[in-house]
Amino acid sequence: MKTVVIIPTYNERENIEKLIPVVLTQGENIHVLVVDDNSPDGTASVVQKMREKNPRVHCLVREKKEGLGRAYIAGMRWALESSEGFEIFIEMDADFSHDPGELFLFFDAFAKGADVVCGSRYTHGVRVLNWDLKRLLLSLGGNVYARFATGVPLTDLTGGYNGYTRQALEKIDLSSIRSNGYAFQIEMKAKAYYHGLRVVEVPIIFRDRYEGTTKMHSGIVNEALFQCWAIRFSKYRIRRSRPVA
Repeated sequence: MKTVVIIPTYNERENIEKLIPVVLTQGENIHVLVVDDNSPDGTASVVQKMREKNPRVHCLVREKKEGLGRAYIAGMRWALESSEGFEIFIEMDADFSHDPGELFLFFDAFAKGADVVCGSRYTHGVRVLNWDLKRLLLSLGGNVYARFATGVPLTDLTGGYNGYTRQALEKIDLSSIRSNGYAFQIEMKAKAYYHGLRVVEVPIIFRDRYEGTTKMHSGIVNEALFQCWAIRFSKYRIRRSRPVA
């Protein structure tokens, strides 16, 4: 399965030139697409130089920083329209918090018929390293709230290590996605579930970033709190639009 790993970046120069080679070693059919929000630190130039040496590296530069969700949607649209013919689309952070060595878990799940594969930090216990208790409780509580609000029975709705088949992205319809930060991840997974796609979770280990600074802030959290209910209401529109079997 020809795969593209989409990595949004903003000031990730320290990480990206280390991460890309590791991702590419996970399989000959894997490409990397970096979606850079015009980073002042020159992240895009690093990626473009790597592209000159390896055609499996791609770089999409946006004019300004517009948020994680908009970056992923731009990357997914680019990859869907690419002549490379990608079949699998995987989201990954640039800071090594998502282990490229766990990509095989996604490929195994897709081979077994999954439409959407979600890396979960909370199946088989808590699988998070280097977080303080406050941040862990915020994440756990946020996922409990998101499950309640959306009615989607996944353990990690806010997690960012996820994969989609081409058919899943076409069914979800990227133009219908309104959320951006953590809510983007919730909305993508919820709409996949509402459309009746086969959504499965695989256990991953999440490590806090090694280099750079976190992009999380209170506005992202607040968006997720309120957006969950809008996502829930979208279920009824989706169900009305689904063809009767």
